[in-house]
Amino acid sequence: MPTEFKPATADRAAEYVRLRGLTRENAVSAERLRSLGITAASWARDIRSTELQGYMAQSFGGLVGYCFGNTRSGEVVVLAILPAYEGQGIGRQLLALVVEHLRALGHAKLFLGCSPDPKVRSHGFYRHLGWSSTGTVNARGDELLELS
Repeated sequence: MPTEFKPATADRAAEYVRLRGLTRENAVSAERLRSLGITAASWARDIRSTELQGYMAQSFGGLVGYCFGNTRSGEVVVLAILPAYEGQGIGRQLLALVVEHLRALGHAKLFLGCSPDPKVRSHGFYRHLGWSSTGTVNARGDELLELS
């Protein structure tokens, strides 16, 4: 069965939290997310309010990845894929859907935080897709990239 891409829904927020802890690089556990104020309930609330919108990828009905953007700021907040589904273009497609959505809302410039370490896959992934460094680092130590 091919991968299906659908708008992300609030009722799957607990799955988003769980999957975030299962990624190969930069996995963030439910406990760590909670310490940052992110829970399934807060994630669902932000989706319902439309401040956080995104897309999910499913295979055989199971969640294999997702990407979310902040509709107010134009930030791509998270892109997460299960390791078994990496290298299949799923992340690229999810990111493209979120970028298209944020652009349709009027955001001319988009941004995201990414590891500054060139050994981390996301470092090259975003740059390959046209994202460039702003030369700044956020409070979490992530390098800020932008897409104009």
